[in-house]
Order: sequence, then structure tokens, then C-alpha cells
Amino acid sequence: MCPTTWRLAVVGAGNVGGQILRLLRQQQGYLVERYGVRLIVTGVAELGGSILDLNGLHLPDVCAALDAAVPIARMAGVGRSGMASEEMIRKSGADIVLEATPANPRDGTPGLPNTLCAIESGIHVVLANKSPLVLRYDDLRRRCNMGLQIGQRARRDGRPCLRFSATVGGALPTLNLGTRDLRGSHISSVEAVLNGTSQYILRMMETGASFPKTLEDTQRRGIAESDASLDISGYDSAAKLVILANTLFGLSLSLTDVKMSGIDGISTRALRAALERGERVVPLCRLEPADTSDKSRRSERYSASTWRLFVGPASLPQSHPLARLEPDEMGVVYYSPYVDRLSAASSEHGPEPAAAAMLRDVLDIIDQVR
Repeated sequence: MCPTTWRLAVVGAGNVGGQILRLLRQQQGYLVERYGVRLIVTGVAELGGSILDLNGLHLPDVCAALDAAVPIARMAGVGRSGMASEEMIRKSGADIVLEATPANPRDGTPGLPNTLCAIESGIHVVLANKSPLVLRYDDLRRRCNMGLQIGQRARRDGRPCLRFSATVGGALPTLNLGTRDLRGSHISSVEAVLNGTSQYILRMMETGASFPKTLEDTQRRGIAESDASLDISGYDSAAKLVILANTLFGLSLSLTDVKMSGIDGISTRALRAALERGERVVPLCRLEPADTSDKSRRSERYSASTWRLFVGPASLPQSHPLARLEPDEMGVVYYSPYVDRLSAASSEHGPEPAAAAMLRDVLDIIDQVR
């Protein structure tokens, strides 16, 4: 097979963005051999500047600069000091933009402007950043092919593709289970643990570790958001639950539709008391019918008013799949009258699984359009 070449531009060179570049470097030969695609990176942007080479950046040099904490804009020949991400996107010649900047719940910058810039330029987008979807889901759904409709192949659709599986649990196939694997089976409710930082903190506190120490550990390992309050407050989980609900049911929900609380009020005593009762406190996301007496609600009744969204610490029986998760695991449980219960879990010790999910989405886009 003669491999096809695809140009990528990466926005954000932090925990996830940096790992994307390392993953692409490591997997170059495998991607050619297994999938018949050659992925070259023509541009990378971070705060302070960008690097650009339309023939493809030398990834070993880029990764070495990141490992040495050297600003990439200083790299000889390819560095562009002061070049903002939107300018880099327009000049990169990219087929696909990978957006991995930190989430911003206020106005979505820089992720939302970067996403819109790419779409308006006819470039496909893969998101790890949740903010564009939380703030402008309906707009993006109109502008993009999200791959949610069976038979709606992008090459016939004419719109840029947008993929975002990394936004809802990293490598955990949260969206795929609901939109693909349960296609045709009514979904009656969903429960999930989707914030690795909160999950890790609660599990470590059960062993006697302090809240500040475990939070510091998640930040060091690149699990926590750059603003860790987004994890602790429940915002990160709520954003993921909104994206999940809108994707599964074609809704237009926002964060104001989520009953949300954080984990900062949970004590070690409360965690251990739950264990003594045969339960475990988890940072739960729950999507269920507003009328819980009718859990077999049919799809024609899907609307924003028929669903209740909850995010916060909750006690579950220790036999529950989410109560059995390890400190570094996230998980999701789908309930259906036809499948009964379908669950999945992923172990995510750092940013690598989120980067792998973005690569998964890149390959999905390529399958759609080539």
C-alpha cells in the first residue's frame, strides 16, 4: 500500500499536546505499516510563539526541546517568536488541527477561537479541550461533521470533521459505547467516573494521604487541569457530562443544567465510614430521566427537560463497577433495557491515554474522508 500523507498542526504543547508529539514520533513506522498513513506535523503553537515547516517538522528535535523545557519558538530555522496559534493554523497547510490547550470555562480562549479558525479555513479538528463543546456545541454541530449520523460520510457531507472522544474520559471509549456500540438499543441512564484527579484524591485519602499532597501528585503527573480547581469543583466532570448528554441524545444542554458539587468538602472520616457500611464514595457523574419512575423512556421523548444531570461525591455499593475502580482508573456504565448493563474502565496514569485518544480520532477522520 502506498501511504497517504496527512499534515497535522498541534495547538498546545503542554501535558497532552507534548505527549501527542512524542506519540506521533514513536508511532510513525507503525502508522504507515498498519494504516497506510504518514502523519507529518507542520506546525506547533504554544504560549509565546510557534514552530512551522510545511515539509514537516523534525519531531526528535521538537521532543528534545520540550523535554528540556526550551521554548519551541527559539528553535533554529523553524521558530516563530510571537506567532499566535491562529496565525500558525492558517499558515501550517494542515489537514487536521489537534487542539490541546487548557480548558477555559469563561470564554473558551484560546481553544474556541483556534477551533473556529480551523473550521472556517476548512480544516478538520480533533479536540482534547472541552470548552469549545461546552460553550458552542450547537454551533459546532451545524458547522461540522461530528460523525454521529450513520451513513453520513464526511467526503459526501462537505463540512470539516470534528472529533472529540478525548474530551470525555481520555482513552475511555465513553462516547463510542453510546453512539456506536449501543446503536439501536435504547439508553435508559448513564453513570460514570470521568475525572481522574478527583478519583485519585478520594482513593488516596482513604489510605490516610492528605488532600494537598495527593492534589500535588496529580499535578506533577500531568493528570490535573492546569487550573486544578476545575477538577476539584466538579466543573471538569460537569463539562464532560454535558458533552456526553448532548452527543448521545442531540440535546442542547449547558453547565447550568447540571446539579454540581465538588470533592473539597469530603473528609477522610466520611470516606472510611462509607467503607465500613460496604460502600465507597466516588466522584460520580449521573445522567438519568428526570422522572426516575420511567427508566425505559423511549428515544422520541429525548429532550433537555426529560433528563437530570448530577455531578458530585456519591456513595455506591462496593459491588458497583465504579466503586471497584482503582485510583488511576476512570469508568462508565450504560444501562439499557436491552443490554441491561454495559461498563468499561481505563487506567490512566498520565496524559498518554488522552494523546492516544486524539490519535484515534485523527485516524477516524482519515477513514471518513479518504
